[in-house]
Amino acid sequence: MAEVTFPLPDLGEGLISATVLEWLVAEGDFVERNAPLIEVETTKSAVEIPSPQSGRVLKLHVGESEELSVGDPLVTFTVEDDKAGIVGTVPQERKATRRVRLTPPED
Repeated sequence: MAEVTFPLPDLGEGLISATVLEWLVAEGDFVERNAPLIEVETTKSAVEIPSPQSGRVLKLHVGESEELSVGDPLVTFTVEDDKAGIVGTVPQERKATRRVRLTPPED
């Protein structure tokens, strides 16, 4: 098992901080990748942040109504060693397959 900490991501538009409105998970919960993780409020809007990966929530670093800056630790997951740090999957290199028939069929 490995521990992976997910920081508050850059929410765009020059925003440098956010306030936690509500955690949608609790310590010990297992979450799937892209499942709702937390709802935060910025000076411009309320945003729901999805989980960047599947894993068990080990620690919530910030409580509700607390403010944190972009890059500050948000949540730590425990994940399988072979999946640590992987958000998506790396495509496998494969030989190209022909998708278009280049000659018309004979009647």
